[in-house]
This record gives sequence, C-alpha cells and structure tokens, in this order.
Amino acid sequence: MLVLDFINVGNGDSILVQELEKGERRFSMLVDCGHDNLLRDDHPAPLDPRSRRIYAGDFLKKQGIERLDLLLATHFHRDHIGGLGRVLEAAEADRFLAAYIPPEGNGPLDPDGDNGLPGAARNLLRCLDIYASALRDHPGRVKEFAEVSGDRPETLRLTEELTMEILPGEPSLYPRQREVFDAAFRGERNRYDLMRWTKAMNISSLRQRLHYHGKEIVLGGDMYCAVWDNDTLTPCDI
Repeated sequence: MLVLDFINVGNGDSILVQELEKGERRFSMLVDCGHDNLLRDDHPAPLDPRSRRIYAGDFLKKQGIERLDLLLATHFHRDHIGGLGRVLEAAEADRFLAAYIPPEGNGPLDPDGDNGLPGAARNLLRCLDIYASALRDHPGRVKEFAEVSGDRPETLRLTEELTMEILPGEPSLYPRQREVFDAAFRGERNRYDLMRWTKAMNISSLRQRLHYHGKEIVLGGDMYCAVWDNDTLTPCDI
C-alpha cells in the first residue's frame, strides 16, 4: 500500500511517501522539508492556538521515522528547504537528491551583512545559507548525495512496485543555476544574477511522477503553469 502524507507545514511543501506492507514500512521518501517557520516570515502575527501546523521534522518524529530511504529537494526556496535542519535532526537519509549540492567546505553566506544588495538578492543568499548550513550542522546524517543533471528525465526504481520519474524543467536552467550558486559560495555578489535567479528558481523545480499499481501521482514542486501547458504527459490520477 502506498501512503502519501501532505504535511501541514503552513507556508510551504513537504510530502511523505511511504510504501507499507502488513503495517511494516518498506520504503520512505520525503519530498521537500517545508519552511523553517510555521508562520510566514513576512506575516509575523502569532500562530493561532487552534492551528494544526507542524514542522516536517516533528511530523517524522510523531510517525516514528528515524531513517528515510530518500530525501528529495525540488528546489531551494525557503518554504521548501527551510525545514531541512529539523528533518535531519529527526531522521537520517540514505540518499539526498537535488539539482544542486553545496560545495564541500562552504561557509556562511551572511545574507544580512553589509553587502549593499537589494532584498531579492539577499533572499536568495538566505535560502542558500539555510540549505547549506543545515547540511553542515548535521554531518553524517546523509549517507549519499546525488545531483540531478537536469538535462533529461531520470527514472528510479524505488521498490519492486514503485517507480519514480524525475522531470526537470528547461535543461539550460540547471547549468546556469550551478554557476550562480557556486559564485555565491565563492563570495561573489552579482546583484543582477542573484535577483534574477531568486525569481527563476521555481521554474527549475524538479517534478516527480510516481507509478504504483497502475496509478500515477505527480508532485510538482513550484513549477509554473506554462510548463504544464506544454507537457505531452498523460493525465495523472493524483
């Protein structure tokens, strides 16, 4: 049986995919990690006490999940990657899959320092800093890192019954994303590149198409509607 939990992380996305057999967990995958704050960072009103929002890491703890077979990041906006630190506190991951892996030995990006950058550029640095620091602060919690090239769809056999297609966006986006992110970690601060890419990051989202016992489930990240309009894929079930 395939079970999907669309975790109520508030502003953001985090989806737990599990294959269960007779109550036993055969496979678990987390797609995105939600925000690092249950409230929107631009709306600082207090959380309603009736709220059922929960951090993705806390949800894993409640489910008794201490190990993930696969942890996948669709893209690197704060509402998708911000909860990575809490997730790694809760569970180890056999494999981490993303379109960009920060370079080894990277240091803080200091998005709020005296860099003269506009807010949009600082926002990109902040997202990258949250992402990279979560990995730095939890060494050994990920056994294997794998970077998706983005130049073609990839198909992974997750279990005997569960297959996942990873569908990238426009192939030219991913080399450019690596260039912009690598430059940021080298200490370069090109305001145009940083501003442009924080607005373009959604369209580099990795989409997933799960195939299970004749059913197809699509998880879309934040991919914009124009990409879906041009797709030739058959309709999905979910």
